[in-house]
Amino acid sequence: MSAASPQPRRPRSGSRRDETARLAVLHAADDLLAEHGFGALTVEAIARRAGVAKQTIYRWWPSKVEILLDTLIEDSDKHLPVPTEKPTAESIRGYLHDFARFLTSDPAGKVLLALIAEAQHDPDTAKSFHKRYLGPRREQEREMFTRGTDAGEVSPRLGPDATIDALIGPIVYCGLTGSSIPSGLVDTLVEDLLRPRSN
Repeated sequence: MSAASPQPRRPRSGSRRDETARLAVLHAADDLLAEHGFGALTVEAIARRAGVAKQTIYRWWPSKVEILLDTLIEDSDKHLPVPTEKPTAESIRGYLHDFARFLTSDPAGKVLLALIAEAQHDPDTAKSFHKRYLGPRREQEREMFTRGTDAGEVSPRLGPDATIDALIGPIVYCGLTGSSIPSGLVDTLVEDLLRPRSN
């Protein structure tokens, strides 16, 4: 997967009223996705739940995918920030544990899984998802692992991108298939792939 570099944001009006409506739309999209799934999610339903006009939504977002991306970006920044301080083996391990909890316990985790699934057969979703979320987050994660390696905190067996894929991939797979994430999975992955320096 791929928060130091700023995430792209869609332009917004600065009035407090507009911000209130924007947040209502994001929360409504989040809730409706969790309740009904991606396929049943519509802009009309989001507008009804948020109490705003459908035209207001289309003035700010071209599609439900872009609404979900805004929700995912904001919730990830709040609940799953990539560590930016000097990385340690434990802070990297903690980030991966947080990611597992994000996928299984945070409503935004369902948004992430839904967008991953939708991106497999919708090129427009895939392009926007990579540009706005996966690409920036991957760059932050790559920087975290590189700094941890340079500091001697971890000794990855693979290159940065392959390491990220090998660590994140099994967690995402569990989420996509609805399987529970084994309690020792993250620790095993870290020990096998990062060989953190013992203190």
